Amino acid sequence: MRTVRLIHPGRPLAAQEIPLPQPGPCDALVRVMAAGICHSDAHYRAGRSTVSPLPLTLGHEVAGIVEQTGPAVNNFKRGDRACLHYLATCGQCDYCRRGNEQFCVSGQMIGKHRDGGFAEHILMPAASLVPLPESIPFEHGAIMMCSSATSLHALKKARLEPAQSVAVFGVGGLGASAIQLARAFGAGKVFAVDIKPAKLALARQLGAIPVSGAEGDPVQEIRRLTGGRGVDVALELIGLPSTMRQAVRSLAIQGRAALAGITEREFSVAPYAELINKEAEIIGVSDHLASELPSLIELARSGKLNLSSLVTRTIPLDADAVNQTLDRLEHFGDDVRTVLVP
Repeated sequence: MRTVRLIHPGRPLAAQEIPLPQPGPCDALVRVMAAGICHSDAHYRAGRSTVSPLPLTLGHEVAGIVEQTGPAVNNFKRGDRACLHYLATCGQCDYCRRGNEQFCVSGQMIGKHRDGGFAEHILMPAASLVPLPESIPFEHGAIMMCSSATSLHALKKARLEPAQSVAVFGVGGLGASAIQLARAFGAGKVFAVDIKPAKLALARQLGAIPVSGAEGDPVQEIRRLTGGRGVDVALELIGLPSTMRQAVRSLAIQGRAALAGITEREFSVAPYAELINKEAEIIGVSDHLASELPSLIELARSGKLNLSSLVTRTIPLDADAVNQTLDRLEHFGDDVRTVLVP
């Protein structure tokens, strides 16, 4: 089958043909119908986050059609539509038993530790498949599996309550989902911070109050718009030290900053003024949970999460097209989400 793979970190992805994988007793072979391209994939290509073993097929936002199942699989059959949870886990360790499978001691993330979705087919334990209703396009099902799911997990980790205010830093795939999810959960004012006019326009279209990070200090503007109070919840979805610091500085008393953007760089915090004296919190957000996916899919099915405006481009299964998309992500371009359609 055709794939697009990482062979050497720091170099472009390359097209390779590899054997079609065969399902084990508990596995499902899925024909890939859509695979989202995430900013994390740009980190993997650059070598900022370790991918092993190499060569490896990238792509962790995947939806498709079941083509074959192992003899022990009884909850999926050939022809079923499915989304793929990004992890293959043991289901037995303490983390898995507690429902925190993102820390599974033997967990393997697709597109990072095992072959992912930039391919014609993908092999996954059937336990990691989630049914995808006919009413949801494959492209939407794919991007839900990372950008929307991580935003949902971030809001849950931040303990958002109805009528509370939210600041979303970054209106990419995660941010555009976060705006809609916050509103679906009954948030009060939702502010969206970005430097791109097109993304600020999208934020306004989705019901947020746009705040330009290019025209001044977004923290000062958020405080002006909240009468000096700040926000109850801030989500940092970009992965820059500057926006992480802004998220913390934007908090109200007892506010919570949930950080989901990936960076290897440090940022500074004034412990007394910004945390202790306000009883504010900084919360790390590690991906998402399989248990959250059914409710997320229902939000999409009911129309409370509309992903039509998030899929800004589709590309074929072509190494050059994927590399060009990753280049744009490295430079924080205008695209919200590009989806590979084999």
